[in-house]
Amino acid sequence: MADIIRLLPDHVANQIAAGEVVQRPSSVVKELMENAIDAGATEIQLIIKDGGKTLIQVVDNGKGMSGTDARLSFERHATSKIQKAEDLFNLNTKGFRGEALASIAAIAHVEMLTKTEDDEIGTKIKIEGSKIVTQEVVVAPKGTSMLVKNLFFNIPARRNFLKSDQVEYRHIADEFHRISLAHPQVAFNFYNNGSDVFQLPDTDFRKRIVHIFGRKTDEKLVPVEEETHVVKISGYIQKPEFAKKSRGEQFFFANNRFIKSPYLHHAILGAFEGLIRPGTHPGYFLNLEVDPGTIDINIHPTKTEVKFDDEHTLYAMLKSTVKHSLGQFNVVPALDFEQDQNLDTPYSYKNKQVGIPQVVVDSSFNPFETVQPSKGNSGGGSYSKPKVDGWENLYVGLENTVDNGASHLEFESEVVISSIFDDEREVLDYTTTTFQMRKKYIITTIKSGMVVINQSRAHQRVLYENFLKNITIKEAVSQQLLFPLTLSFSTSEINILKEIKENLCTVGFVFGEITEDGVEISGVPVLVVESEVQMIMEQLISDFQQEVPGDSFSQSDMLAKTLAKTLSVKTGETLDELSQVKLVNDLFACKETTLSPFNKKVYITVTENDIERKFI
Repeated sequence: MADIIRLLPDHVANQIAAGEVVQRPSSVVKELMENAIDAGATEIQLIIKDGGKTLIQVVDNGKGMSGTDARLSFERHATSKIQKAEDLFNLNTKGFRGEALASIAAIAHVEMLTKTEDDEIGTKIKIEGSKIVTQEVVVAPKGTSMLVKNLFFNIPARRNFLKSDQVEYRHIADEFHRISLAHPQVAFNFYNNGSDVFQLPDTDFRKRIVHIFGRKTDEKLVPVEEETHVVKISGYIQKPEFAKKSRGEQFFFANNRFIKSPYLHHAILGAFEGLIRPGTHPGYFLNLEVDPGTIDINIHPTKTEVKFDDEHTLYAMLKSTVKHSLGQFNVVPALDFEQDQNLDTPYSYKNKQVGIPQVVVDSSFNPFETVQPSKGNSGGGSYSKPKVDGWENLYVGLENTVDNGASHLEFESEVVISSIFDDEREVLDYTTTTFQMRKKYIITTIKSGMVVINQSRAHQRVLYENFLKNITIKEAVSQQLLFPLTLSFSTSEINILKEIKENLCTVGFVFGEITEDGVEISGVPVLVVESEVQMIMEQLISDFQQEVPGDSFSQSDMLAKTLAKTLSVKTGETLDELSQVKLVNDLFACKETTLSPFNKKVYITVTENDIERKFI
C-alpha cells in the first residue's frame, strides 16, 4: 500500500493557521496593534478603509526591525518574545505564538516598512500570499508601518462570509477600544475612510475612559482599588443607576491584556445584586494584576480567554472589593469641570457666617385707625380711613339667597380601565366572548371549541406587522414632545443610532441634533411613552450590538422586532373586555397568526372533542 501521509506545503499550512488567527479584519487589527505595543511604541496610528477589507494600516514609533528580522518575522513560529518552553509561563508580552504575520501574509497583500533607531536606512518588504515579491532598502522613519490590503484575496469563500462594512468596522472599533483602554500611556489615532474617529493622547486610565465613551461617563464612574498577595484590583465601576440593557461597557484586563471571563462577570453581578434592575448589566473597567506564573493565556488562539490558577479566591476578592467601593463611593458627587464658575460662592465669603434673613413686622399697624399726617404733609390736619364698622352684617342672609345650582347636578364617576389601544371607536365584533386567565392568556370561543391566546406574543405579532408596514410605506404617525429629550450615549452607541436613524424615522421617531455623546429626540411614535424612550433606545442598541445586522432589510426587521417586544402588553397586565376583543380580531387579521416575531407559538386550539375526551 502506498504511503498516504505527507507534509503540507508551507503556503497551505499558513492558510490553515490563518483560519485560527485571522477570523475577520478586526483580528488583523488586534495582532498588528499588539505587536506595535510590544515594540515599545508611544504613538500608534490605525487606518482602515471599507471595514478593513480593502486596507488596514498600523503605524508605530517603536524600536523597529533590521532587514534580517523583518524578513524572518513572516516565517511560521518565528518570534522574539520567547526562547524556551518555560517562557510560556512567565509572559509579559502580547503576541508570542509567532503565527500572526505569517498567517496574515498568507491571505493578503502585505507591505512592511521598518527601521531601527541605530540604522540609517530602513527595509521595505512586499508579500502576496506568503510569497515575498520584493525586499528593498528605503528611507524610513524609526518604527514600523504594516500595510495589509485585500484581505482573503486568495480565499474567496472566506471573503464572502465577511459581513457589511459597517459591521466589520464595529468589530474593529471594539478591538481598538480594548487595546487603547489597556494602555492609556500610549497615544492612539484612529482613521476610518479618511475621517478621524479617535485622537487619544497619552493620559491616565480614567481620562482614557472618558475620551472613548464621552464626557458624561466621568460622573458615572466609581473608583475600585484593592491590593492583596493574590491580585491587585484597580479601575472603575459605573454607578448602579446607569446600568444598561446592553453589555458593551464591560472590560476586564489581566496584566494589561483584555480578557473575557463569564465567571468573573458573575462576581460583578453578585456585587450589584439588589441595586440594578433585572435584565440590566453594570459597566466596569477593571485591571487585574496577578503573577504571570498563575495565569495561562495560551488556551485560545485569540488569547482573550485565560485560565487562573485560583479562580475561586479571585472571584471572592473581586466581589467583595466591588461591594466595598459601592458602599464607600456611591454617594460621592463627581467633579464637574464644565459647570459655570459664576454660580460658585466667591472666596471672599468663604469664612463669613451665614445670616438668617430677618422679617420685620409692625405689630401695631391697624388699617382702620385714624392716621396723623407726617410733618411734610402739605395738607395739614388729620385724615381717617373710611370706617367699615359692622362689615360682618354684609354677609347676613346670603346663605339663604345664594342659588346652589350644584344641588341638581349629577356626576358620573370616571372608570379607569387598562387598555393597550388608543382608539377603541372602531367597530368590534361584540358577539365574541373573551375572558382573561391569570393575566396572561385570552380565551375565546370558535365553532369547533376554544382558542387560548398568549396575550404578549399576540400583541408582539400585531405590532411587528404594523411597524414593518410603517417602515415600508414610510407613513408612520409621530407625536411631538413639548420638551425635546436629550439622551446620553457613548461614541460607539451614537454610531449605531446613526446607522438606524433612517429606519427609526420611518416608525415615528423625530431626531434633532446628534452630537458626539448625545442625541436629541423631539418626536416619538404614538404608542411610545416619553418615560420609556431611554429604555427603548438602550434595548435597540443592545440588540444591534448582539445581532449586528448588515443589510437594510435586516435592520428594518430587527427594529420592528425590538419595538414590538418593548411596547407589547406584558404578562401580568389586566386587559378590559374591549381590548381583549380587539387584540383577538387584530391577531387574526395578521398575515401570520400562529407564530410571534421570535418564532414562538401564539395560541393553541382546544376542540370540543378534546374537552369531551377529558370526561370519559
